[in-house]
Amino acid sequence: MRLHDYWRSGAAYRVRIALNLKGLAYDQIAHDLRTGAQAEPAYAAINPQMLVPALETNGLALSQSLAIIEWLEECYPAPTLLPADPDSRAIVRAMAGLIACDIHPLNNLRVLTALRRELDIGEAQISAWIARWIGEGFAALETMIARHGGTYAFGDTPGLADCCLVPQLYSAERFAVPLDAFPRIVAAGAAARMLPAIAAAHPDRQPDADTR
Repeated sequence: MRLHDYWRSGAAYRVRIALNLKGLAYDQIAHDLRTGAQAEPAYAAINPQMLVPALETNGLALSQSLAIIEWLEECYPAPTLLPADPDSRAIVRAMAGLIACDIHPLNNLRVLTALRRELDIGEAQISAWIARWIGEGFAALETMIARHGGTYAFGDTPGLADCCLVPQLYSAERFAVPLDAFPRIVAAGAAARMLPAIAAAHPDRQPDADTR
């Protein structure tokens, strides 16, 4: 497997966690989003959306982090990232979607770049924008974890919800979003980060990581 990646991409971070939890080997191909490397023709031929991640395997090119993780779950079901019963699976997918579809896209690099360059938004307003969407999403997620969480975001086994939660916590901390109102999120994230498979997926531990 070849994972097209960028060390600080939250979506790629999710897929790294899923691959590591399942104990799957993969090569990483970095695309520096700051320089627009993801728009180069060779990569556009693999992923027409020109975003990371993409996963290549056996002649197949997959995009969209949640679709990739669901594919991994179907092809490599053990250890599982989803609960056994359909009701619980729906709840976990809702948690993942809340993060991956409602929080993350509003704060990713291309949106923030557009706010700065096209709308001339200042950095104080950018920070407020980021905090607003993370805060609103985390308020809902905190309630869901209170209802369904255990050691991890859902129950006592790490899974899909944690694949999404850990990168979003990293983003919140990176942008100095206050987390005092979300103790269950913080606790679930801390438990997940202690797992070696998840720790190995951290942005700072990726081969293309830098300090810029």
